[in-house]
Amino acid sequence: MSGVIDEKEMPLLAHLAELRDRLLRAVVAVFAVFLALFYFANQIYAVVAKPLMAALPQNSSMIATDVAAPFFAPFKLTLVVSFFLALPYVLYQIWAFIAPGLYRNEKRFAIPVLVSSVALFYVGVAFCYYLVFPVIFGFFATAAPVGVQVMTDISRYLDFVLTMFMAFGFVFEIPIATVLLAWSGIVSVKAMVESRRYIIVGCFVVGMILSPPEVLSQIMISLPMWILFELGVLCARLGPGAKAETDDETAAASDETKI
Repeated sequence: MSGVIDEKEMPLLAHLAELRDRLLRAVVAVFAVFLALFYFANQIYAVVAKPLMAALPQNSSMIATDVAAPFFAPFKLTLVVSFFLALPYVLYQIWAFIAPGLYRNEKRFAIPVLVSSVALFYVGVAFCYYLVFPVIFGFFATAAPVGVQVMTDISRYLDFVLTMFMAFGFVFEIPIATVLLAWSGIVSVKAMVESRRYIIVGCFVVGMILSPPEVLSQIMISLPMWILFELGVLCARLGPGAKAETDDETAAASDETKI
C-alpha cells in the first residue's frame, strides 16, 4: 500500500521541486540584474523623472517629504526596472515548467503569444513614457493655480509612474487577450465585431479614467486601445478557430437559403 502511495506522490513532489527550481532561477536573474543596476539607481530615477522635470518651470525641483525617501525611491525603482529587464527570462522559466504538459499544436501557438506579450508590454511602457507623460505632465504643470509652486514628492511621483507603466503595459496586451478569447472559443470573432461600438465606447471611458481632463491626452490613450483591439481581431481571423467559424457561418447561411 505504501508503495502505491509513493508512486502517486513522487510525480507531484517532482513537479513541486521543479517549480521551486524555476522560481529560484527567476529570482536569481532579477537579483543579478538588480546588483548590476543598483550603482546607477539615482541616474535611473533621473531618467524616469525627466518627463516631469521637462514640464516644470525653470529652477523647479522635486522634494522628499520622508527621511528615507531619497534612498528608497531609487531603490524601489531599480528593483522594478530589474524585473522588467529580466521579464523574458522569468517568462521562459514559467514556459519551461508548463510546456511539457502542452500538446504540440498548443506549443506552436504558445511561443508566438508569449513573445508577443513581452514585446507589447515593452511597447506599452515606452508609449507611456515618450508620448503620454509629456502631455499629462505638461497639463498638470500649467493647471496649477496662480501662486502655487508645483513641487512633486519623489515617492508619490514614483508610485504614479509605476502605476501608469503597468496600466499601459497591460493595455497593450489587448491584442493578445482578443486572440486568446477567439482561439479558445470563449468569444467568437463575429461577436467581437458586432460589439465593436460598445468596445470603442469602453476604450474612451478607460481613456478618460487614466488621463487628465484634457481632450488630447484622452485621445492619445483611447485611440491606441481601439487600434490594438482591431489588430487583435485581425490576428484572430487568422487563427486556428477562424476557419471553423467561417465554415459554421457558411453552413448556417446555406441552411437559411434552403429554408
